[in-house]
Amino acid sequence: MYTIILAGGFGTRLFPLSRTNYPKQFIPLFGGKSLFQKTVERALLTSSPDEIYVVTNAAHHFLVKEQLNSINAPCNILEEPCGKNTLPALIYATLTIYRQDEDAVILVLPSDQYLEVNPAYTNAIDAAEKLASEYLITFGVSPTTPHTGYGYIKPGKELSSGYMVDTFVEKPNLETAQQYLTEGYLWNAGIFCFRADMFLKECEMHAPDIISAFKNNSVKTAYSQVPKISIDYGLLEKTNNIAVIPLQTKWSDLGSFDALYSLKEKDKNGNVAPTDYITPDGENNLVISDRLVATIGLSDVSIIDSADVLVICSKDQSQRIGEITEILHDQNDERVENHTTVHRPWGSYTILQKGKTFLIKRLTVLPHKRLSLQYHHHRSEHWVVVSGMAEVTNGDKTFFVQNGESTFVPAGVKHRLANPGAIPLEVIEVQNGEYLSESDIVRCDDDYERNNEENKG
Repeated sequence: MYTIILAGGFGTRLFPLSRTNYPKQFIPLFGGKSLFQKTVERALLTSSPDEIYVVTNAAHHFLVKEQLNSINAPCNILEEPCGKNTLPALIYATLTIYRQDEDAVILVLPSDQYLEVNPAYTNAIDAAEKLASEYLITFGVSPTTPHTGYGYIKPGKELSSGYMVDTFVEKPNLETAQQYLTEGYLWNAGIFCFRADMFLKECEMHAPDIISAFKNNSVKTAYSQVPKISIDYGLLEKTNNIAVIPLQTKWSDLGSFDALYSLKEKDKNGNVAPTDYITPDGENNLVISDRLVATIGLSDVSIIDSADVLVICSKDQSQRIGEITEILHDQNDERVENHTTVHRPWGSYTILQKGKTFLIKRLTVLPHKRLSLQYHHHRSEHWVVVSGMAEVTNGDKTFFVQNGESTFVPAGVKHRLANPGAIPLEVIEVQNGEYLSESDIVRCDDDYERNNEENKG
């Protein structure tokens, strides 16, 4: 069985943990592993690494690669030129697989969900693989509450291992959700299974323009021609050849901090917190922080503390985090886009301190990686090596800088930082100038073929 993992989302529903360029699927929330890595491990139960295709975007490509490497899973990565929702992504990936194996059976997994693997899960996957010769398969999670944040599926005629889909319904109000619960509706999990040839045939019938764009053009041209459309709207709600298999396991799309709280282990007072949390009376709190947090008289709250943003809200209001990110977007605040630590294909940088005319960063350059050859119009840079050995290009000279040594790069001078060694290179960078934006980078040569508008550094 092949697996397609959808990992192209730019979500900020868990802000400030998630940012546009570091969405929730990549945050290490579960034992040091991310939802994306947990999804890959789940895919490896039924597929070998070379049978797994991760669909992502340019901004997250190297983050995906880094997280795959850390769990020793050399899967295939398909890069989208731009996001067009799930149907174009699935057509792109399915055509890629079909051209290699016309008999392929494919499992589709979103990378931003929590799902507990149990015998019911593995049995459902086995059942779907058998039914895939006759139907497109979706999975419906057996509801535990009348949740208003999920779409629902109404099962119809019973089959050997599931049901025909009667209806897909949108997110309901509470009264309707309670009714769905009593009538046996299922939560729409966004997990699918199908034969590649059957899926493509159904797309020919119900989304002919989209599949034609991918069959007759390059990937880049196809993405420029197709609309933004989900598999639900573009295909599943139109076809009569869709079955649902009930899935009885712990599942969540982790759309809020309240959902995260429900999944975590709690102490005797109902708190989910690190060891550095003290309170004489706090109950049922979610606390995420790297420093000591103390509360008095606060219960049923979420306290999310990152290096540059602190969010405090009632747990039952955590779905409103989007209102905060909208305000930041309206103010063009970069904090909605990036953490203080920003991942790059060569490693990462962390902002340590910032002033009007100076910026201090810690650069981590991975072994045998290097930054682009570049220059700046408005700032100079002073590099101090604190760990490892750097190969520095500074103007027309290339030389090595050892631990404890430094070099100065004036504004307008072409320069490059590289790590020729086998351990990560750590460099403190002090920028000076009147304009310190990442947009003041002009690339002359880049190993990762980025243009001057994307993924600066």
